[in-house]
Amino acid sequence: MAIAGFDSQPRTRLVYGVDTIDRLGELAASLSSGTVLIVTDAGIVKCGHVERAIRSLRRAGLEVVVFDSVHENPTTRDVDACVEAAREAKIDLLIGLGGGSSMDTAKGCNFLLTNGGRMQDYWGTGRATKEMLPLIAVPTTAGTGSECQSFALISDEDTHQKMACGDPKAAARVAILDPTLTLSQPRGVTACTGIDAIAHAVETAVSRKRTEFSLIYSHEAFRLTMKSLPIVLGNPADLAARAEMQLGAAFAGIAIENSMLGAAHSAANPLTAHFGVAHGQAVGMMLPHVVRFNSADAATTVAYARLAEAAGLNVDASNAAEQLALRLEALLELAEMPRSLGAFAVDSGSLPQLAEEAAGQWTAQFNPRAVTATDFADMYKRALA
Repeated sequence: MAIAGFDSQPRTRLVYGVDTIDRLGELAASLSSGTVLIVTDAGIVKCGHVERAIRSLRRAGLEVVVFDSVHENPTTRDVDACVEAAREAKIDLLIGLGGGSSMDTAKGCNFLLTNGGRMQDYWGTGRATKEMLPLIAVPTTAGTGSECQSFALISDEDTHQKMACGDPKAAARVAILDPTLTLSQPRGVTACTGIDAIAHAVETAVSRKRTEFSLIYSHEAFRLTMKSLPIVLGNPADLAARAEMQLGAAFAGIAIENSMLGAAHSAANPLTAHFGVAHGQAVGMMLPHVVRFNSADAATTVAYARLAEAAGLNVDASNAAEQLALRLEALLELAEMPRSLGAFAVDSGSLPQLAEEAAGQWTAQFNPRAVTATDFADMYKRALA
């Protein structure tokens, strides 16, 4: 691997530990003296996390407004509704409280509220010309790593195309990592988000844009998540393991910010758009096939071996990719997640369209091995078996 330079500019303060949600008011008051908008979903409200956040914010003397209409895989319509609530309340601080969808909706809102236009105008990187409002990210899952990224993933309401809209100004000023907030997750959510975090670690570890800096986070994220996810699945009340999962997910988010993803995420997005497959499930099914595809590149096989070694996995360096793929498949079994696309009514007739869309996804260009629509069709076919 050629020497890859980097320019690391950390943008997000990490506040990590049990009950750190109770510091939300103190941290928000350092960024705002007016009205705060909490962007969340109805399920997070029901769990009591929003009320806990409101109490902390009000103790700090802040006015609070709640937008709790976030949907999974947010669309431009969700963002528009959030912007309307933010404008009406005349806010000066955003808080994304929930999973990746809540944080992405808050970021999307920030783009439009401060820079105007439509979400489609910001598809890509660095297209916001004006300063944005401060954002605090409070994840209640351990998966997306959105709290440590400057991108909002928003789907076009009409075309269902998932748009990655990124700008350094969109990154959260503060991310609060409180593992107590993840205790309310159903097992299925824990599994899907955990698999997603592991996929982030795997893909960033071999991305074309990887550097020695990003690899520090990819490797540590993989170590933490591979160790802790089986523990959490077996004992959901294990707070120490949940804390490690949350930290691992955040580290994977930092790795994404510095190296990007690859073909597994490109293959997953069309499955979500056309068949409603949950993102973590879709990535989890496709990742072993992508690892095997990438193993044809010798340098990538070495990178997989380094990743496995960092996590303490006992693999043969000459066959590291296959052994890693088998480990990932075993983890899907442990999580009781289907391994076949057929479980979601995907049939062979849909593969050409899925493959064309996967090849057009932004993350495909960062895959370590060049990947075409024909390659994606072959991987989808293997995942159908």
